[in-house]
Amino acid sequence: MKVQLIECPRDAMQGWPAIIPTAVKVNYINSLLKCGFDTVDFGSFVSAKAIPQMADTPDVIEKLEFSGTKTKLLAIVANLRGAEQAAHWQHIHFLGFPFSISPTFQFRNTNSSMEESIERVATIQDACMKTGKQLVVYLSMAFGNPYGDRYNEAEVVDWALKMHSMGIEIISLADTVGVATAEQVGRITEAVVKALPGTTVGVHLHSTAENWREKLEAAYTAGCRRFDGALKGIGGCPMAGNALVGNMDTEKMYSFFKEMKVETGIDERELSHCSRIAAGLFV
Repeated sequence: MKVQLIECPRDAMQGWPAIIPTAVKVNYINSLLKCGFDTVDFGSFVSAKAIPQMADTPDVIEKLEFSGTKTKLLAIVANLRGAEQAAHWQHIHFLGFPFSISPTFQFRNTNSSMEESIERVATIQDACMKTGKQLVVYLSMAFGNPYGDRYNEAEVVDWALKMHSMGIEIISLADTVGVATAEQVGRITEAVVKALPGTTVGVHLHSTAENWREKLEAAYTAGCRRFDGALKGIGGCPMAGNALVGNMDTEKMYSFFKEMKVETGIDERELSHCSRIAAGLFV
């Protein structure tokens, strides 16, 4: 059984306090493209005012080298305008849209209500169908939220079914601020996997050094085969407005699956090289 590992330098970089030069991003992402990841979440087409770190995404993709790699690119978008910009690029395979089941976070993240966001999903999906792209919907705050918004685990399944009914074939459950327990990750992931046979159900988990393994194992045991991560565990959404819990550390994920004898497609030597780059970049 093979799993898909999704490396997310965009998530690692977007909240970094110092602007990272375009050339540095290009070098890092080009190195990641050699590792064997299924997908690299490399940038976003969103408001430069909201996420200034990602303002150079068009400049970055112009300088990427795709020869010899099978890795696909994913870009995050927040509205139809961003989707149309991203769809212009041949080498972007996936567009990612963060749909939060927390109304507070949806407004903070995309400046839209949940009702407006559903409409955006529909229009972006239509744009993807017309341009040969595939939409990935992230169900943000899928394991709870810190805002006091109503939360019900059954609603996660309901929203996943709603997205599926709109033609979305990849749904990723996001532990946006790291509030999930391993038991909750397993329970909700299994429920969504069972409700949507044939659909790719992923997880975008944030974790601490103490609980990463339990969360990862719970998702895998529940039937998840698509996992987001970031080298060194850097990242988190700057729009969350609270202390961030970092991304799942890619090297730890790789070691976990290697120990489990689960195929990842990762070139260990190239991964180590990228880890060294990340260590110098995120300091």
